[in-house]
Amino acid sequence: MSDIKYYELMDFYHVLNRGVDKRKVFLEDIDYIRFIHDMYEFNDKNSKNGLSSQRFSLKLDVGHQVLRKREKPKRELLVKIHCFALMPNHYHLLLSPVIENGIALFMKKLNAGYTKYFNAKHDRVGTLWQGGYKSVPIKTDAHFNFIPYYIHFNPLDLSAPEWRVQCPAKPSAALAFLEHYRWSSHRDYLGVPNFASVTDRNFFGEVIGTGKQYAKNAVHTLKGFESEESLTLE
Repeated sequence: MSDIKYYELMDFYHVLNRGVDKRKVFLEDIDYIRFIHDMYEFNDKNSKNGLSSQRFSLKLDVGHQVLRKREKPKRELLVKIHCFALMPNHYHLLLSPVIENGIALFMKKLNAGYTKYFNAKHDRVGTLWQGGYKSVPIKTDAHFNFIPYYIHFNPLDLSAPEWRVQCPAKPSAALAFLEHYRWSSHRDYLGVPNFASVTDRNFFGEVIGTGKQYAKNAVHTLKGFESEESLTLE
């Protein structure tokens, strides 16, 4: 890692929210897919809160659902989505704005659009999210260097929750779980096609690596994890 303070070159925010009353907001695979779909669809200055589903096709690829972009007019991005992880009752995003108020505009459309879908599909009414989303600016080296891994390690709460205080007893099993967890950008950083069109991995690819280099760095970070680092992130 060089002495460059990357977070001074661009504004980065860890954005998160969870379901009201800690309820699950993703009940089926299609719910996760829809939210990821929405992250792409609403990251456009010209998009509305109603989805234009014809812009996407969902194609089964080697047993996994992968978003395939169809030909369409060039988007005017609101944000860069660097990393994400979806959990049954919450989400984590690492964003940087492309235009003024880009994050606020994007999150308003994302949360409202998914709520509209979720309520219609699951026959419910009312708010889905626990108040407004939380947006934490990245302002220190430690925070910047750890946040991509922190987001990608969150699914370990489902298989090895001790990761938050110490290295999992079976780190190889924990990493294998992450490699097969579909609802994050971890797989795309590993070079395993998943939802590659949603994230911009150019910037953090230079910092944390991609493919084998990212995998090596993830192993090192998980094994050397200190719990104090995560306590300031939520």
